[in-house]
Amino acid sequence: MQSSAALPLDALSRDELEAEVRRLRAQSTSVAEMFEQAPGFIALLSGPEHRFTLANAAYRLIVAGREITGRTVAEVLPEAVSQGYVDLLDDVFRTGRAHKASRARFEVRIGSDGQASERYLDFVYQPVRDADGAVTGIFVEGHDVTDQTIAEAALRTSEARYGTLFESLEVGFCIVEMKFEGARAVDYRIIEANPAFVQQTGADVVGQWVSAFAPDLEQHWFDTYGRVALTGEPAHFEHYAEVFGRWFDVRALRTGEPDAHRVAIFFSDITDRRQIEQRAEAGERDLRLITDALPVLIAFIGDDQIYRFANKAYEDWFFKPAHEVIGQDVKSLITAEGYALRWPFMERALAGEAVAFEMDWPHRDGSPRIAEIRYLPRRTHGRVDGYHVFVQDVTAHKQTEANLARQVAARTAERDQIWQASSDLLCVANFEGYFVSINPAWAATLGWTETELKARPFIEFVHPDDLGATMKAAEALARGEAQFTFENRYRHKDGSHVWLSWNAVPREGLIYATVRDVTVVKHQTEALRQTEEALRQSQKMEAVGQLTGGVAHDFNNMLTIIRSSVDFLRRPDLPDARRARYMDAVSDTVDRAAKLTGQLLAFARRQALKPEVLNVGERLRSLADMLDTVTGARVRVTVDVPDDPCFVRVDVAQFETALVNLAVNARDAMDGEGELVLRLVCGASMPPIRGHGGGPGPFAKVVLTDTGCGIPEADLARIFEPFFTTKDVGKGTGLGLSQVFGFAKQSGGDVEVASTVGHGTTFLLYLPEVQAERDDERDEEDTGPAPAGTGQRILVVEDNLEVGRFATQILEDLGYRTEWVTNAETALERLGADGGGFEAVFSDVVMPGMGGIALAQELRQRLPAMPVLLASGYSHVLAENDAHGFELLHKPYSADQLSRILRRVTRRRRARLRG
Repeated sequence: MQSSAALPLDALSRDELEAEVRRLRAQSTSVAEMFEQAPGFIALLSGPEHRFTLANAAYRLIVAGREITGRTVAEVLPEAVSQGYVDLLDDVFRTGRAHKASRARFEVRIGSDGQASERYLDFVYQPVRDADGAVTGIFVEGHDVTDQTIAEAALRTSEARYGTLFESLEVGFCIVEMKFEGARAVDYRIIEANPAFVQQTGADVVGQWVSAFAPDLEQHWFDTYGRVALTGEPAHFEHYAEVFGRWFDVRALRTGEPDAHRVAIFFSDITDRRQIEQRAEAGERDLRLITDALPVLIAFIGDDQIYRFANKAYEDWFFKPAHEVIGQDVKSLITAEGYALRWPFMERALAGEAVAFEMDWPHRDGSPRIAEIRYLPRRTHGRVDGYHVFVQDVTAHKQTEANLARQVAARTAERDQIWQASSDLLCVANFEGYFVSINPAWAATLGWTETELKARPFIEFVHPDDLGATMKAAEALARGEAQFTFENRYRHKDGSHVWLSWNAVPREGLIYATVRDVTVVKHQTEALRQTEEALRQSQKMEAVGQLTGGVAHDFNNMLTIIRSSVDFLRRPDLPDARRARYMDAVSDTVDRAAKLTGQLLAFARRQALKPEVLNVGERLRSLADMLDTVTGARVRVTVDVPDDPCFVRVDVAQFETALVNLAVNARDAMDGEGELVLRLVCGASMPPIRGHGGGPGPFAKVVLTDTGCGIPEADLARIFEPFFTTKDVGKGTGLGLSQVFGFAKQSGGDVEVASTVGHGTTFLLYLPEVQAERDDERDEEDTGPAPAGTGQRILVVEDNLEVGRFATQILEDLGYRTEWVTNAETALERLGADGGGFEAVFSDVVMPGMGGIALAQELRQRLPAMPVLLASGYSHVLAENDAHGFELLHKPYSADQLSRILRRVTRRRRARLRG
């Protein structure tokens, strides 16, 4: 009998037409239910606007149960528009090319509050064509792989966490591939290496054979690694590598498959430990993640065990096209054994139970495959009339799980080996202050058991003097700041303390740290410091000896002149001309003695300077004539200064003395004939000089260049030492350049020298630039003859009886009225609250009890209009901080100098009182 499906519709009777309609409806219903219950999400879109024609339950679950049918994708899923999925659909519809995606991220809004839910999907957009080949819609099929993706991300995070700890270890690690000739290892290639490997070996050689970059490496290394690769027995040894000139502590173990001949090597440069008894060892881990996508077989089998529907996946699973499967009995498609395995599950499905099971289902070529099979019953009018079949290839998933378990176990074993074997102290701690885990090196180093160390807050083991620094480091870690080479002391169980050096990083609420015992290094460093201090003291004593001898020699010469002159001045019959000559000799000798002490104090940076702001360019121009006189007619002096002003704050006399000393030095180096160039550079930076740090400036740089004989390199390091000179006896004291050096350092700058024998020398004097002084801040210069006093009352404060009597006598001879007290406390009582009728105070600086500076500062508070004149030959306070804004008279001073400065300060007082 001919099937009604094969006849044209107009040839069918009414009963046949109704039967055909019922058959088609039943088949349509079966197909729809199979799509509805498919494990993957399925949807059918029509038209260029991508309107939903069909979507199964899995798809509706993805879109959070939204109303779909008849609406466009843009209407149902506005978030899909912003995430670019509608653009992909447009491209598939326009080009007719399918689009496949794996692990695609899709964020969908769910719930009444629109909370975002992040999903990861594997899917295919397949164009649907009409009979003419035109694209009329898009078939969407895929799987929600969110759980798998999240699990893999969690695994990567876990690996990264352990990687953080591993990266902080100062241990070299590499994996090598051995090369054999027979059973003998002859070479190996570096497959992987961590940063510590490059640091410790000094070479980045990943991918290279050892024979290429270390051809002379000893056979011991090849034999040892080859034995590990062949036998699988790990090795631990210490050996000296002549090619690197270093000692290494090495641990080697086979990794990967045996026939791969790969060896993982952990090594530490223990050269220092050989010298100071320390060890270091660590390791590295390697991890891979394997994932795979799974295809799905879909079918519907009636309660008569006849296939009503089958998809194209049957070509892979049953080696038959789908159209040959439809209409066949299940028993005719699978073997009797296969049917017997499946029947208990089919029977349960026909009874209305959803079932799932797994079984081995080899590929056509015999390769293994594991299938996950699900039977979902279909009910029609309350009766089960068949069941849907879903088969997924879960082989890759099962293999991934097994491989992942093996890899985690292998990496855990590697990490445990490193943890247990490391001589460094490794630990994980929490921010509550307790150790979470520690390796055995802690107990070996501190004597406490692991239980004892973990039972108490680790801060209890810290030395009391290190508590503050340790708490600051812990606070920085809590802020997320890693701490490197932080040091503190931990208490040993025997009561002693051990110095520890920490490298610690915070990660996800925990602290991961590698710690090294540096006690021996600390003891050796302290011993070295004490030795260096002893050496410096020895050098200091040698310099003091040189200074003492030089000063004694020069001062004895000067005292000889003064003593002889005084002896002659005592003769009553001495002619006036010779008396004047001897008096001039005494005066000149006193000036020379003052200059000598000033140069010595300048070198020691202990001279009390009287700084003022000056324009360096103007001062250099004004010095040109004087330098011409100093250097002589055969030396041409050239001054090159910029037009813009450049200001510094220095002692003018010392500045000029320094330039004269440099000019004299240049003149002698040129043997009285040549060229001397003075050049000024403004806004310069100062480089590091003689091991001292430089500065960005701005600095005024005064450059003096001569065309003399130059300075031998051996003498450059000593030219600023006091009394060092290469000149003949009687032609130089050796204090000129030492004065330049002391003046520069005390003024906040420095001096540098560059010289080439036979080509001349250049001195570079650096002085800090300052702002120009306002006109109203400058004092009017005192000119003309020394003024006399007019009866002004001066309070003299001097503890030395001879100096006090001499000072009061000079002041009275100059026309002042004086009162003398021997200490600052009495002076304050005498001045009282209103100044006691005195117009000025003349005080020594260095006195028992309250000194002159403290007295002046107190008077500045009590009597701000009272002028104070300080006198000193030396004071460390003045040398470090100048005169604190008070007038200063240097000892020895003349009556003329005292008269001029007293007139200036009393004149200022009268001006302030009038104002």
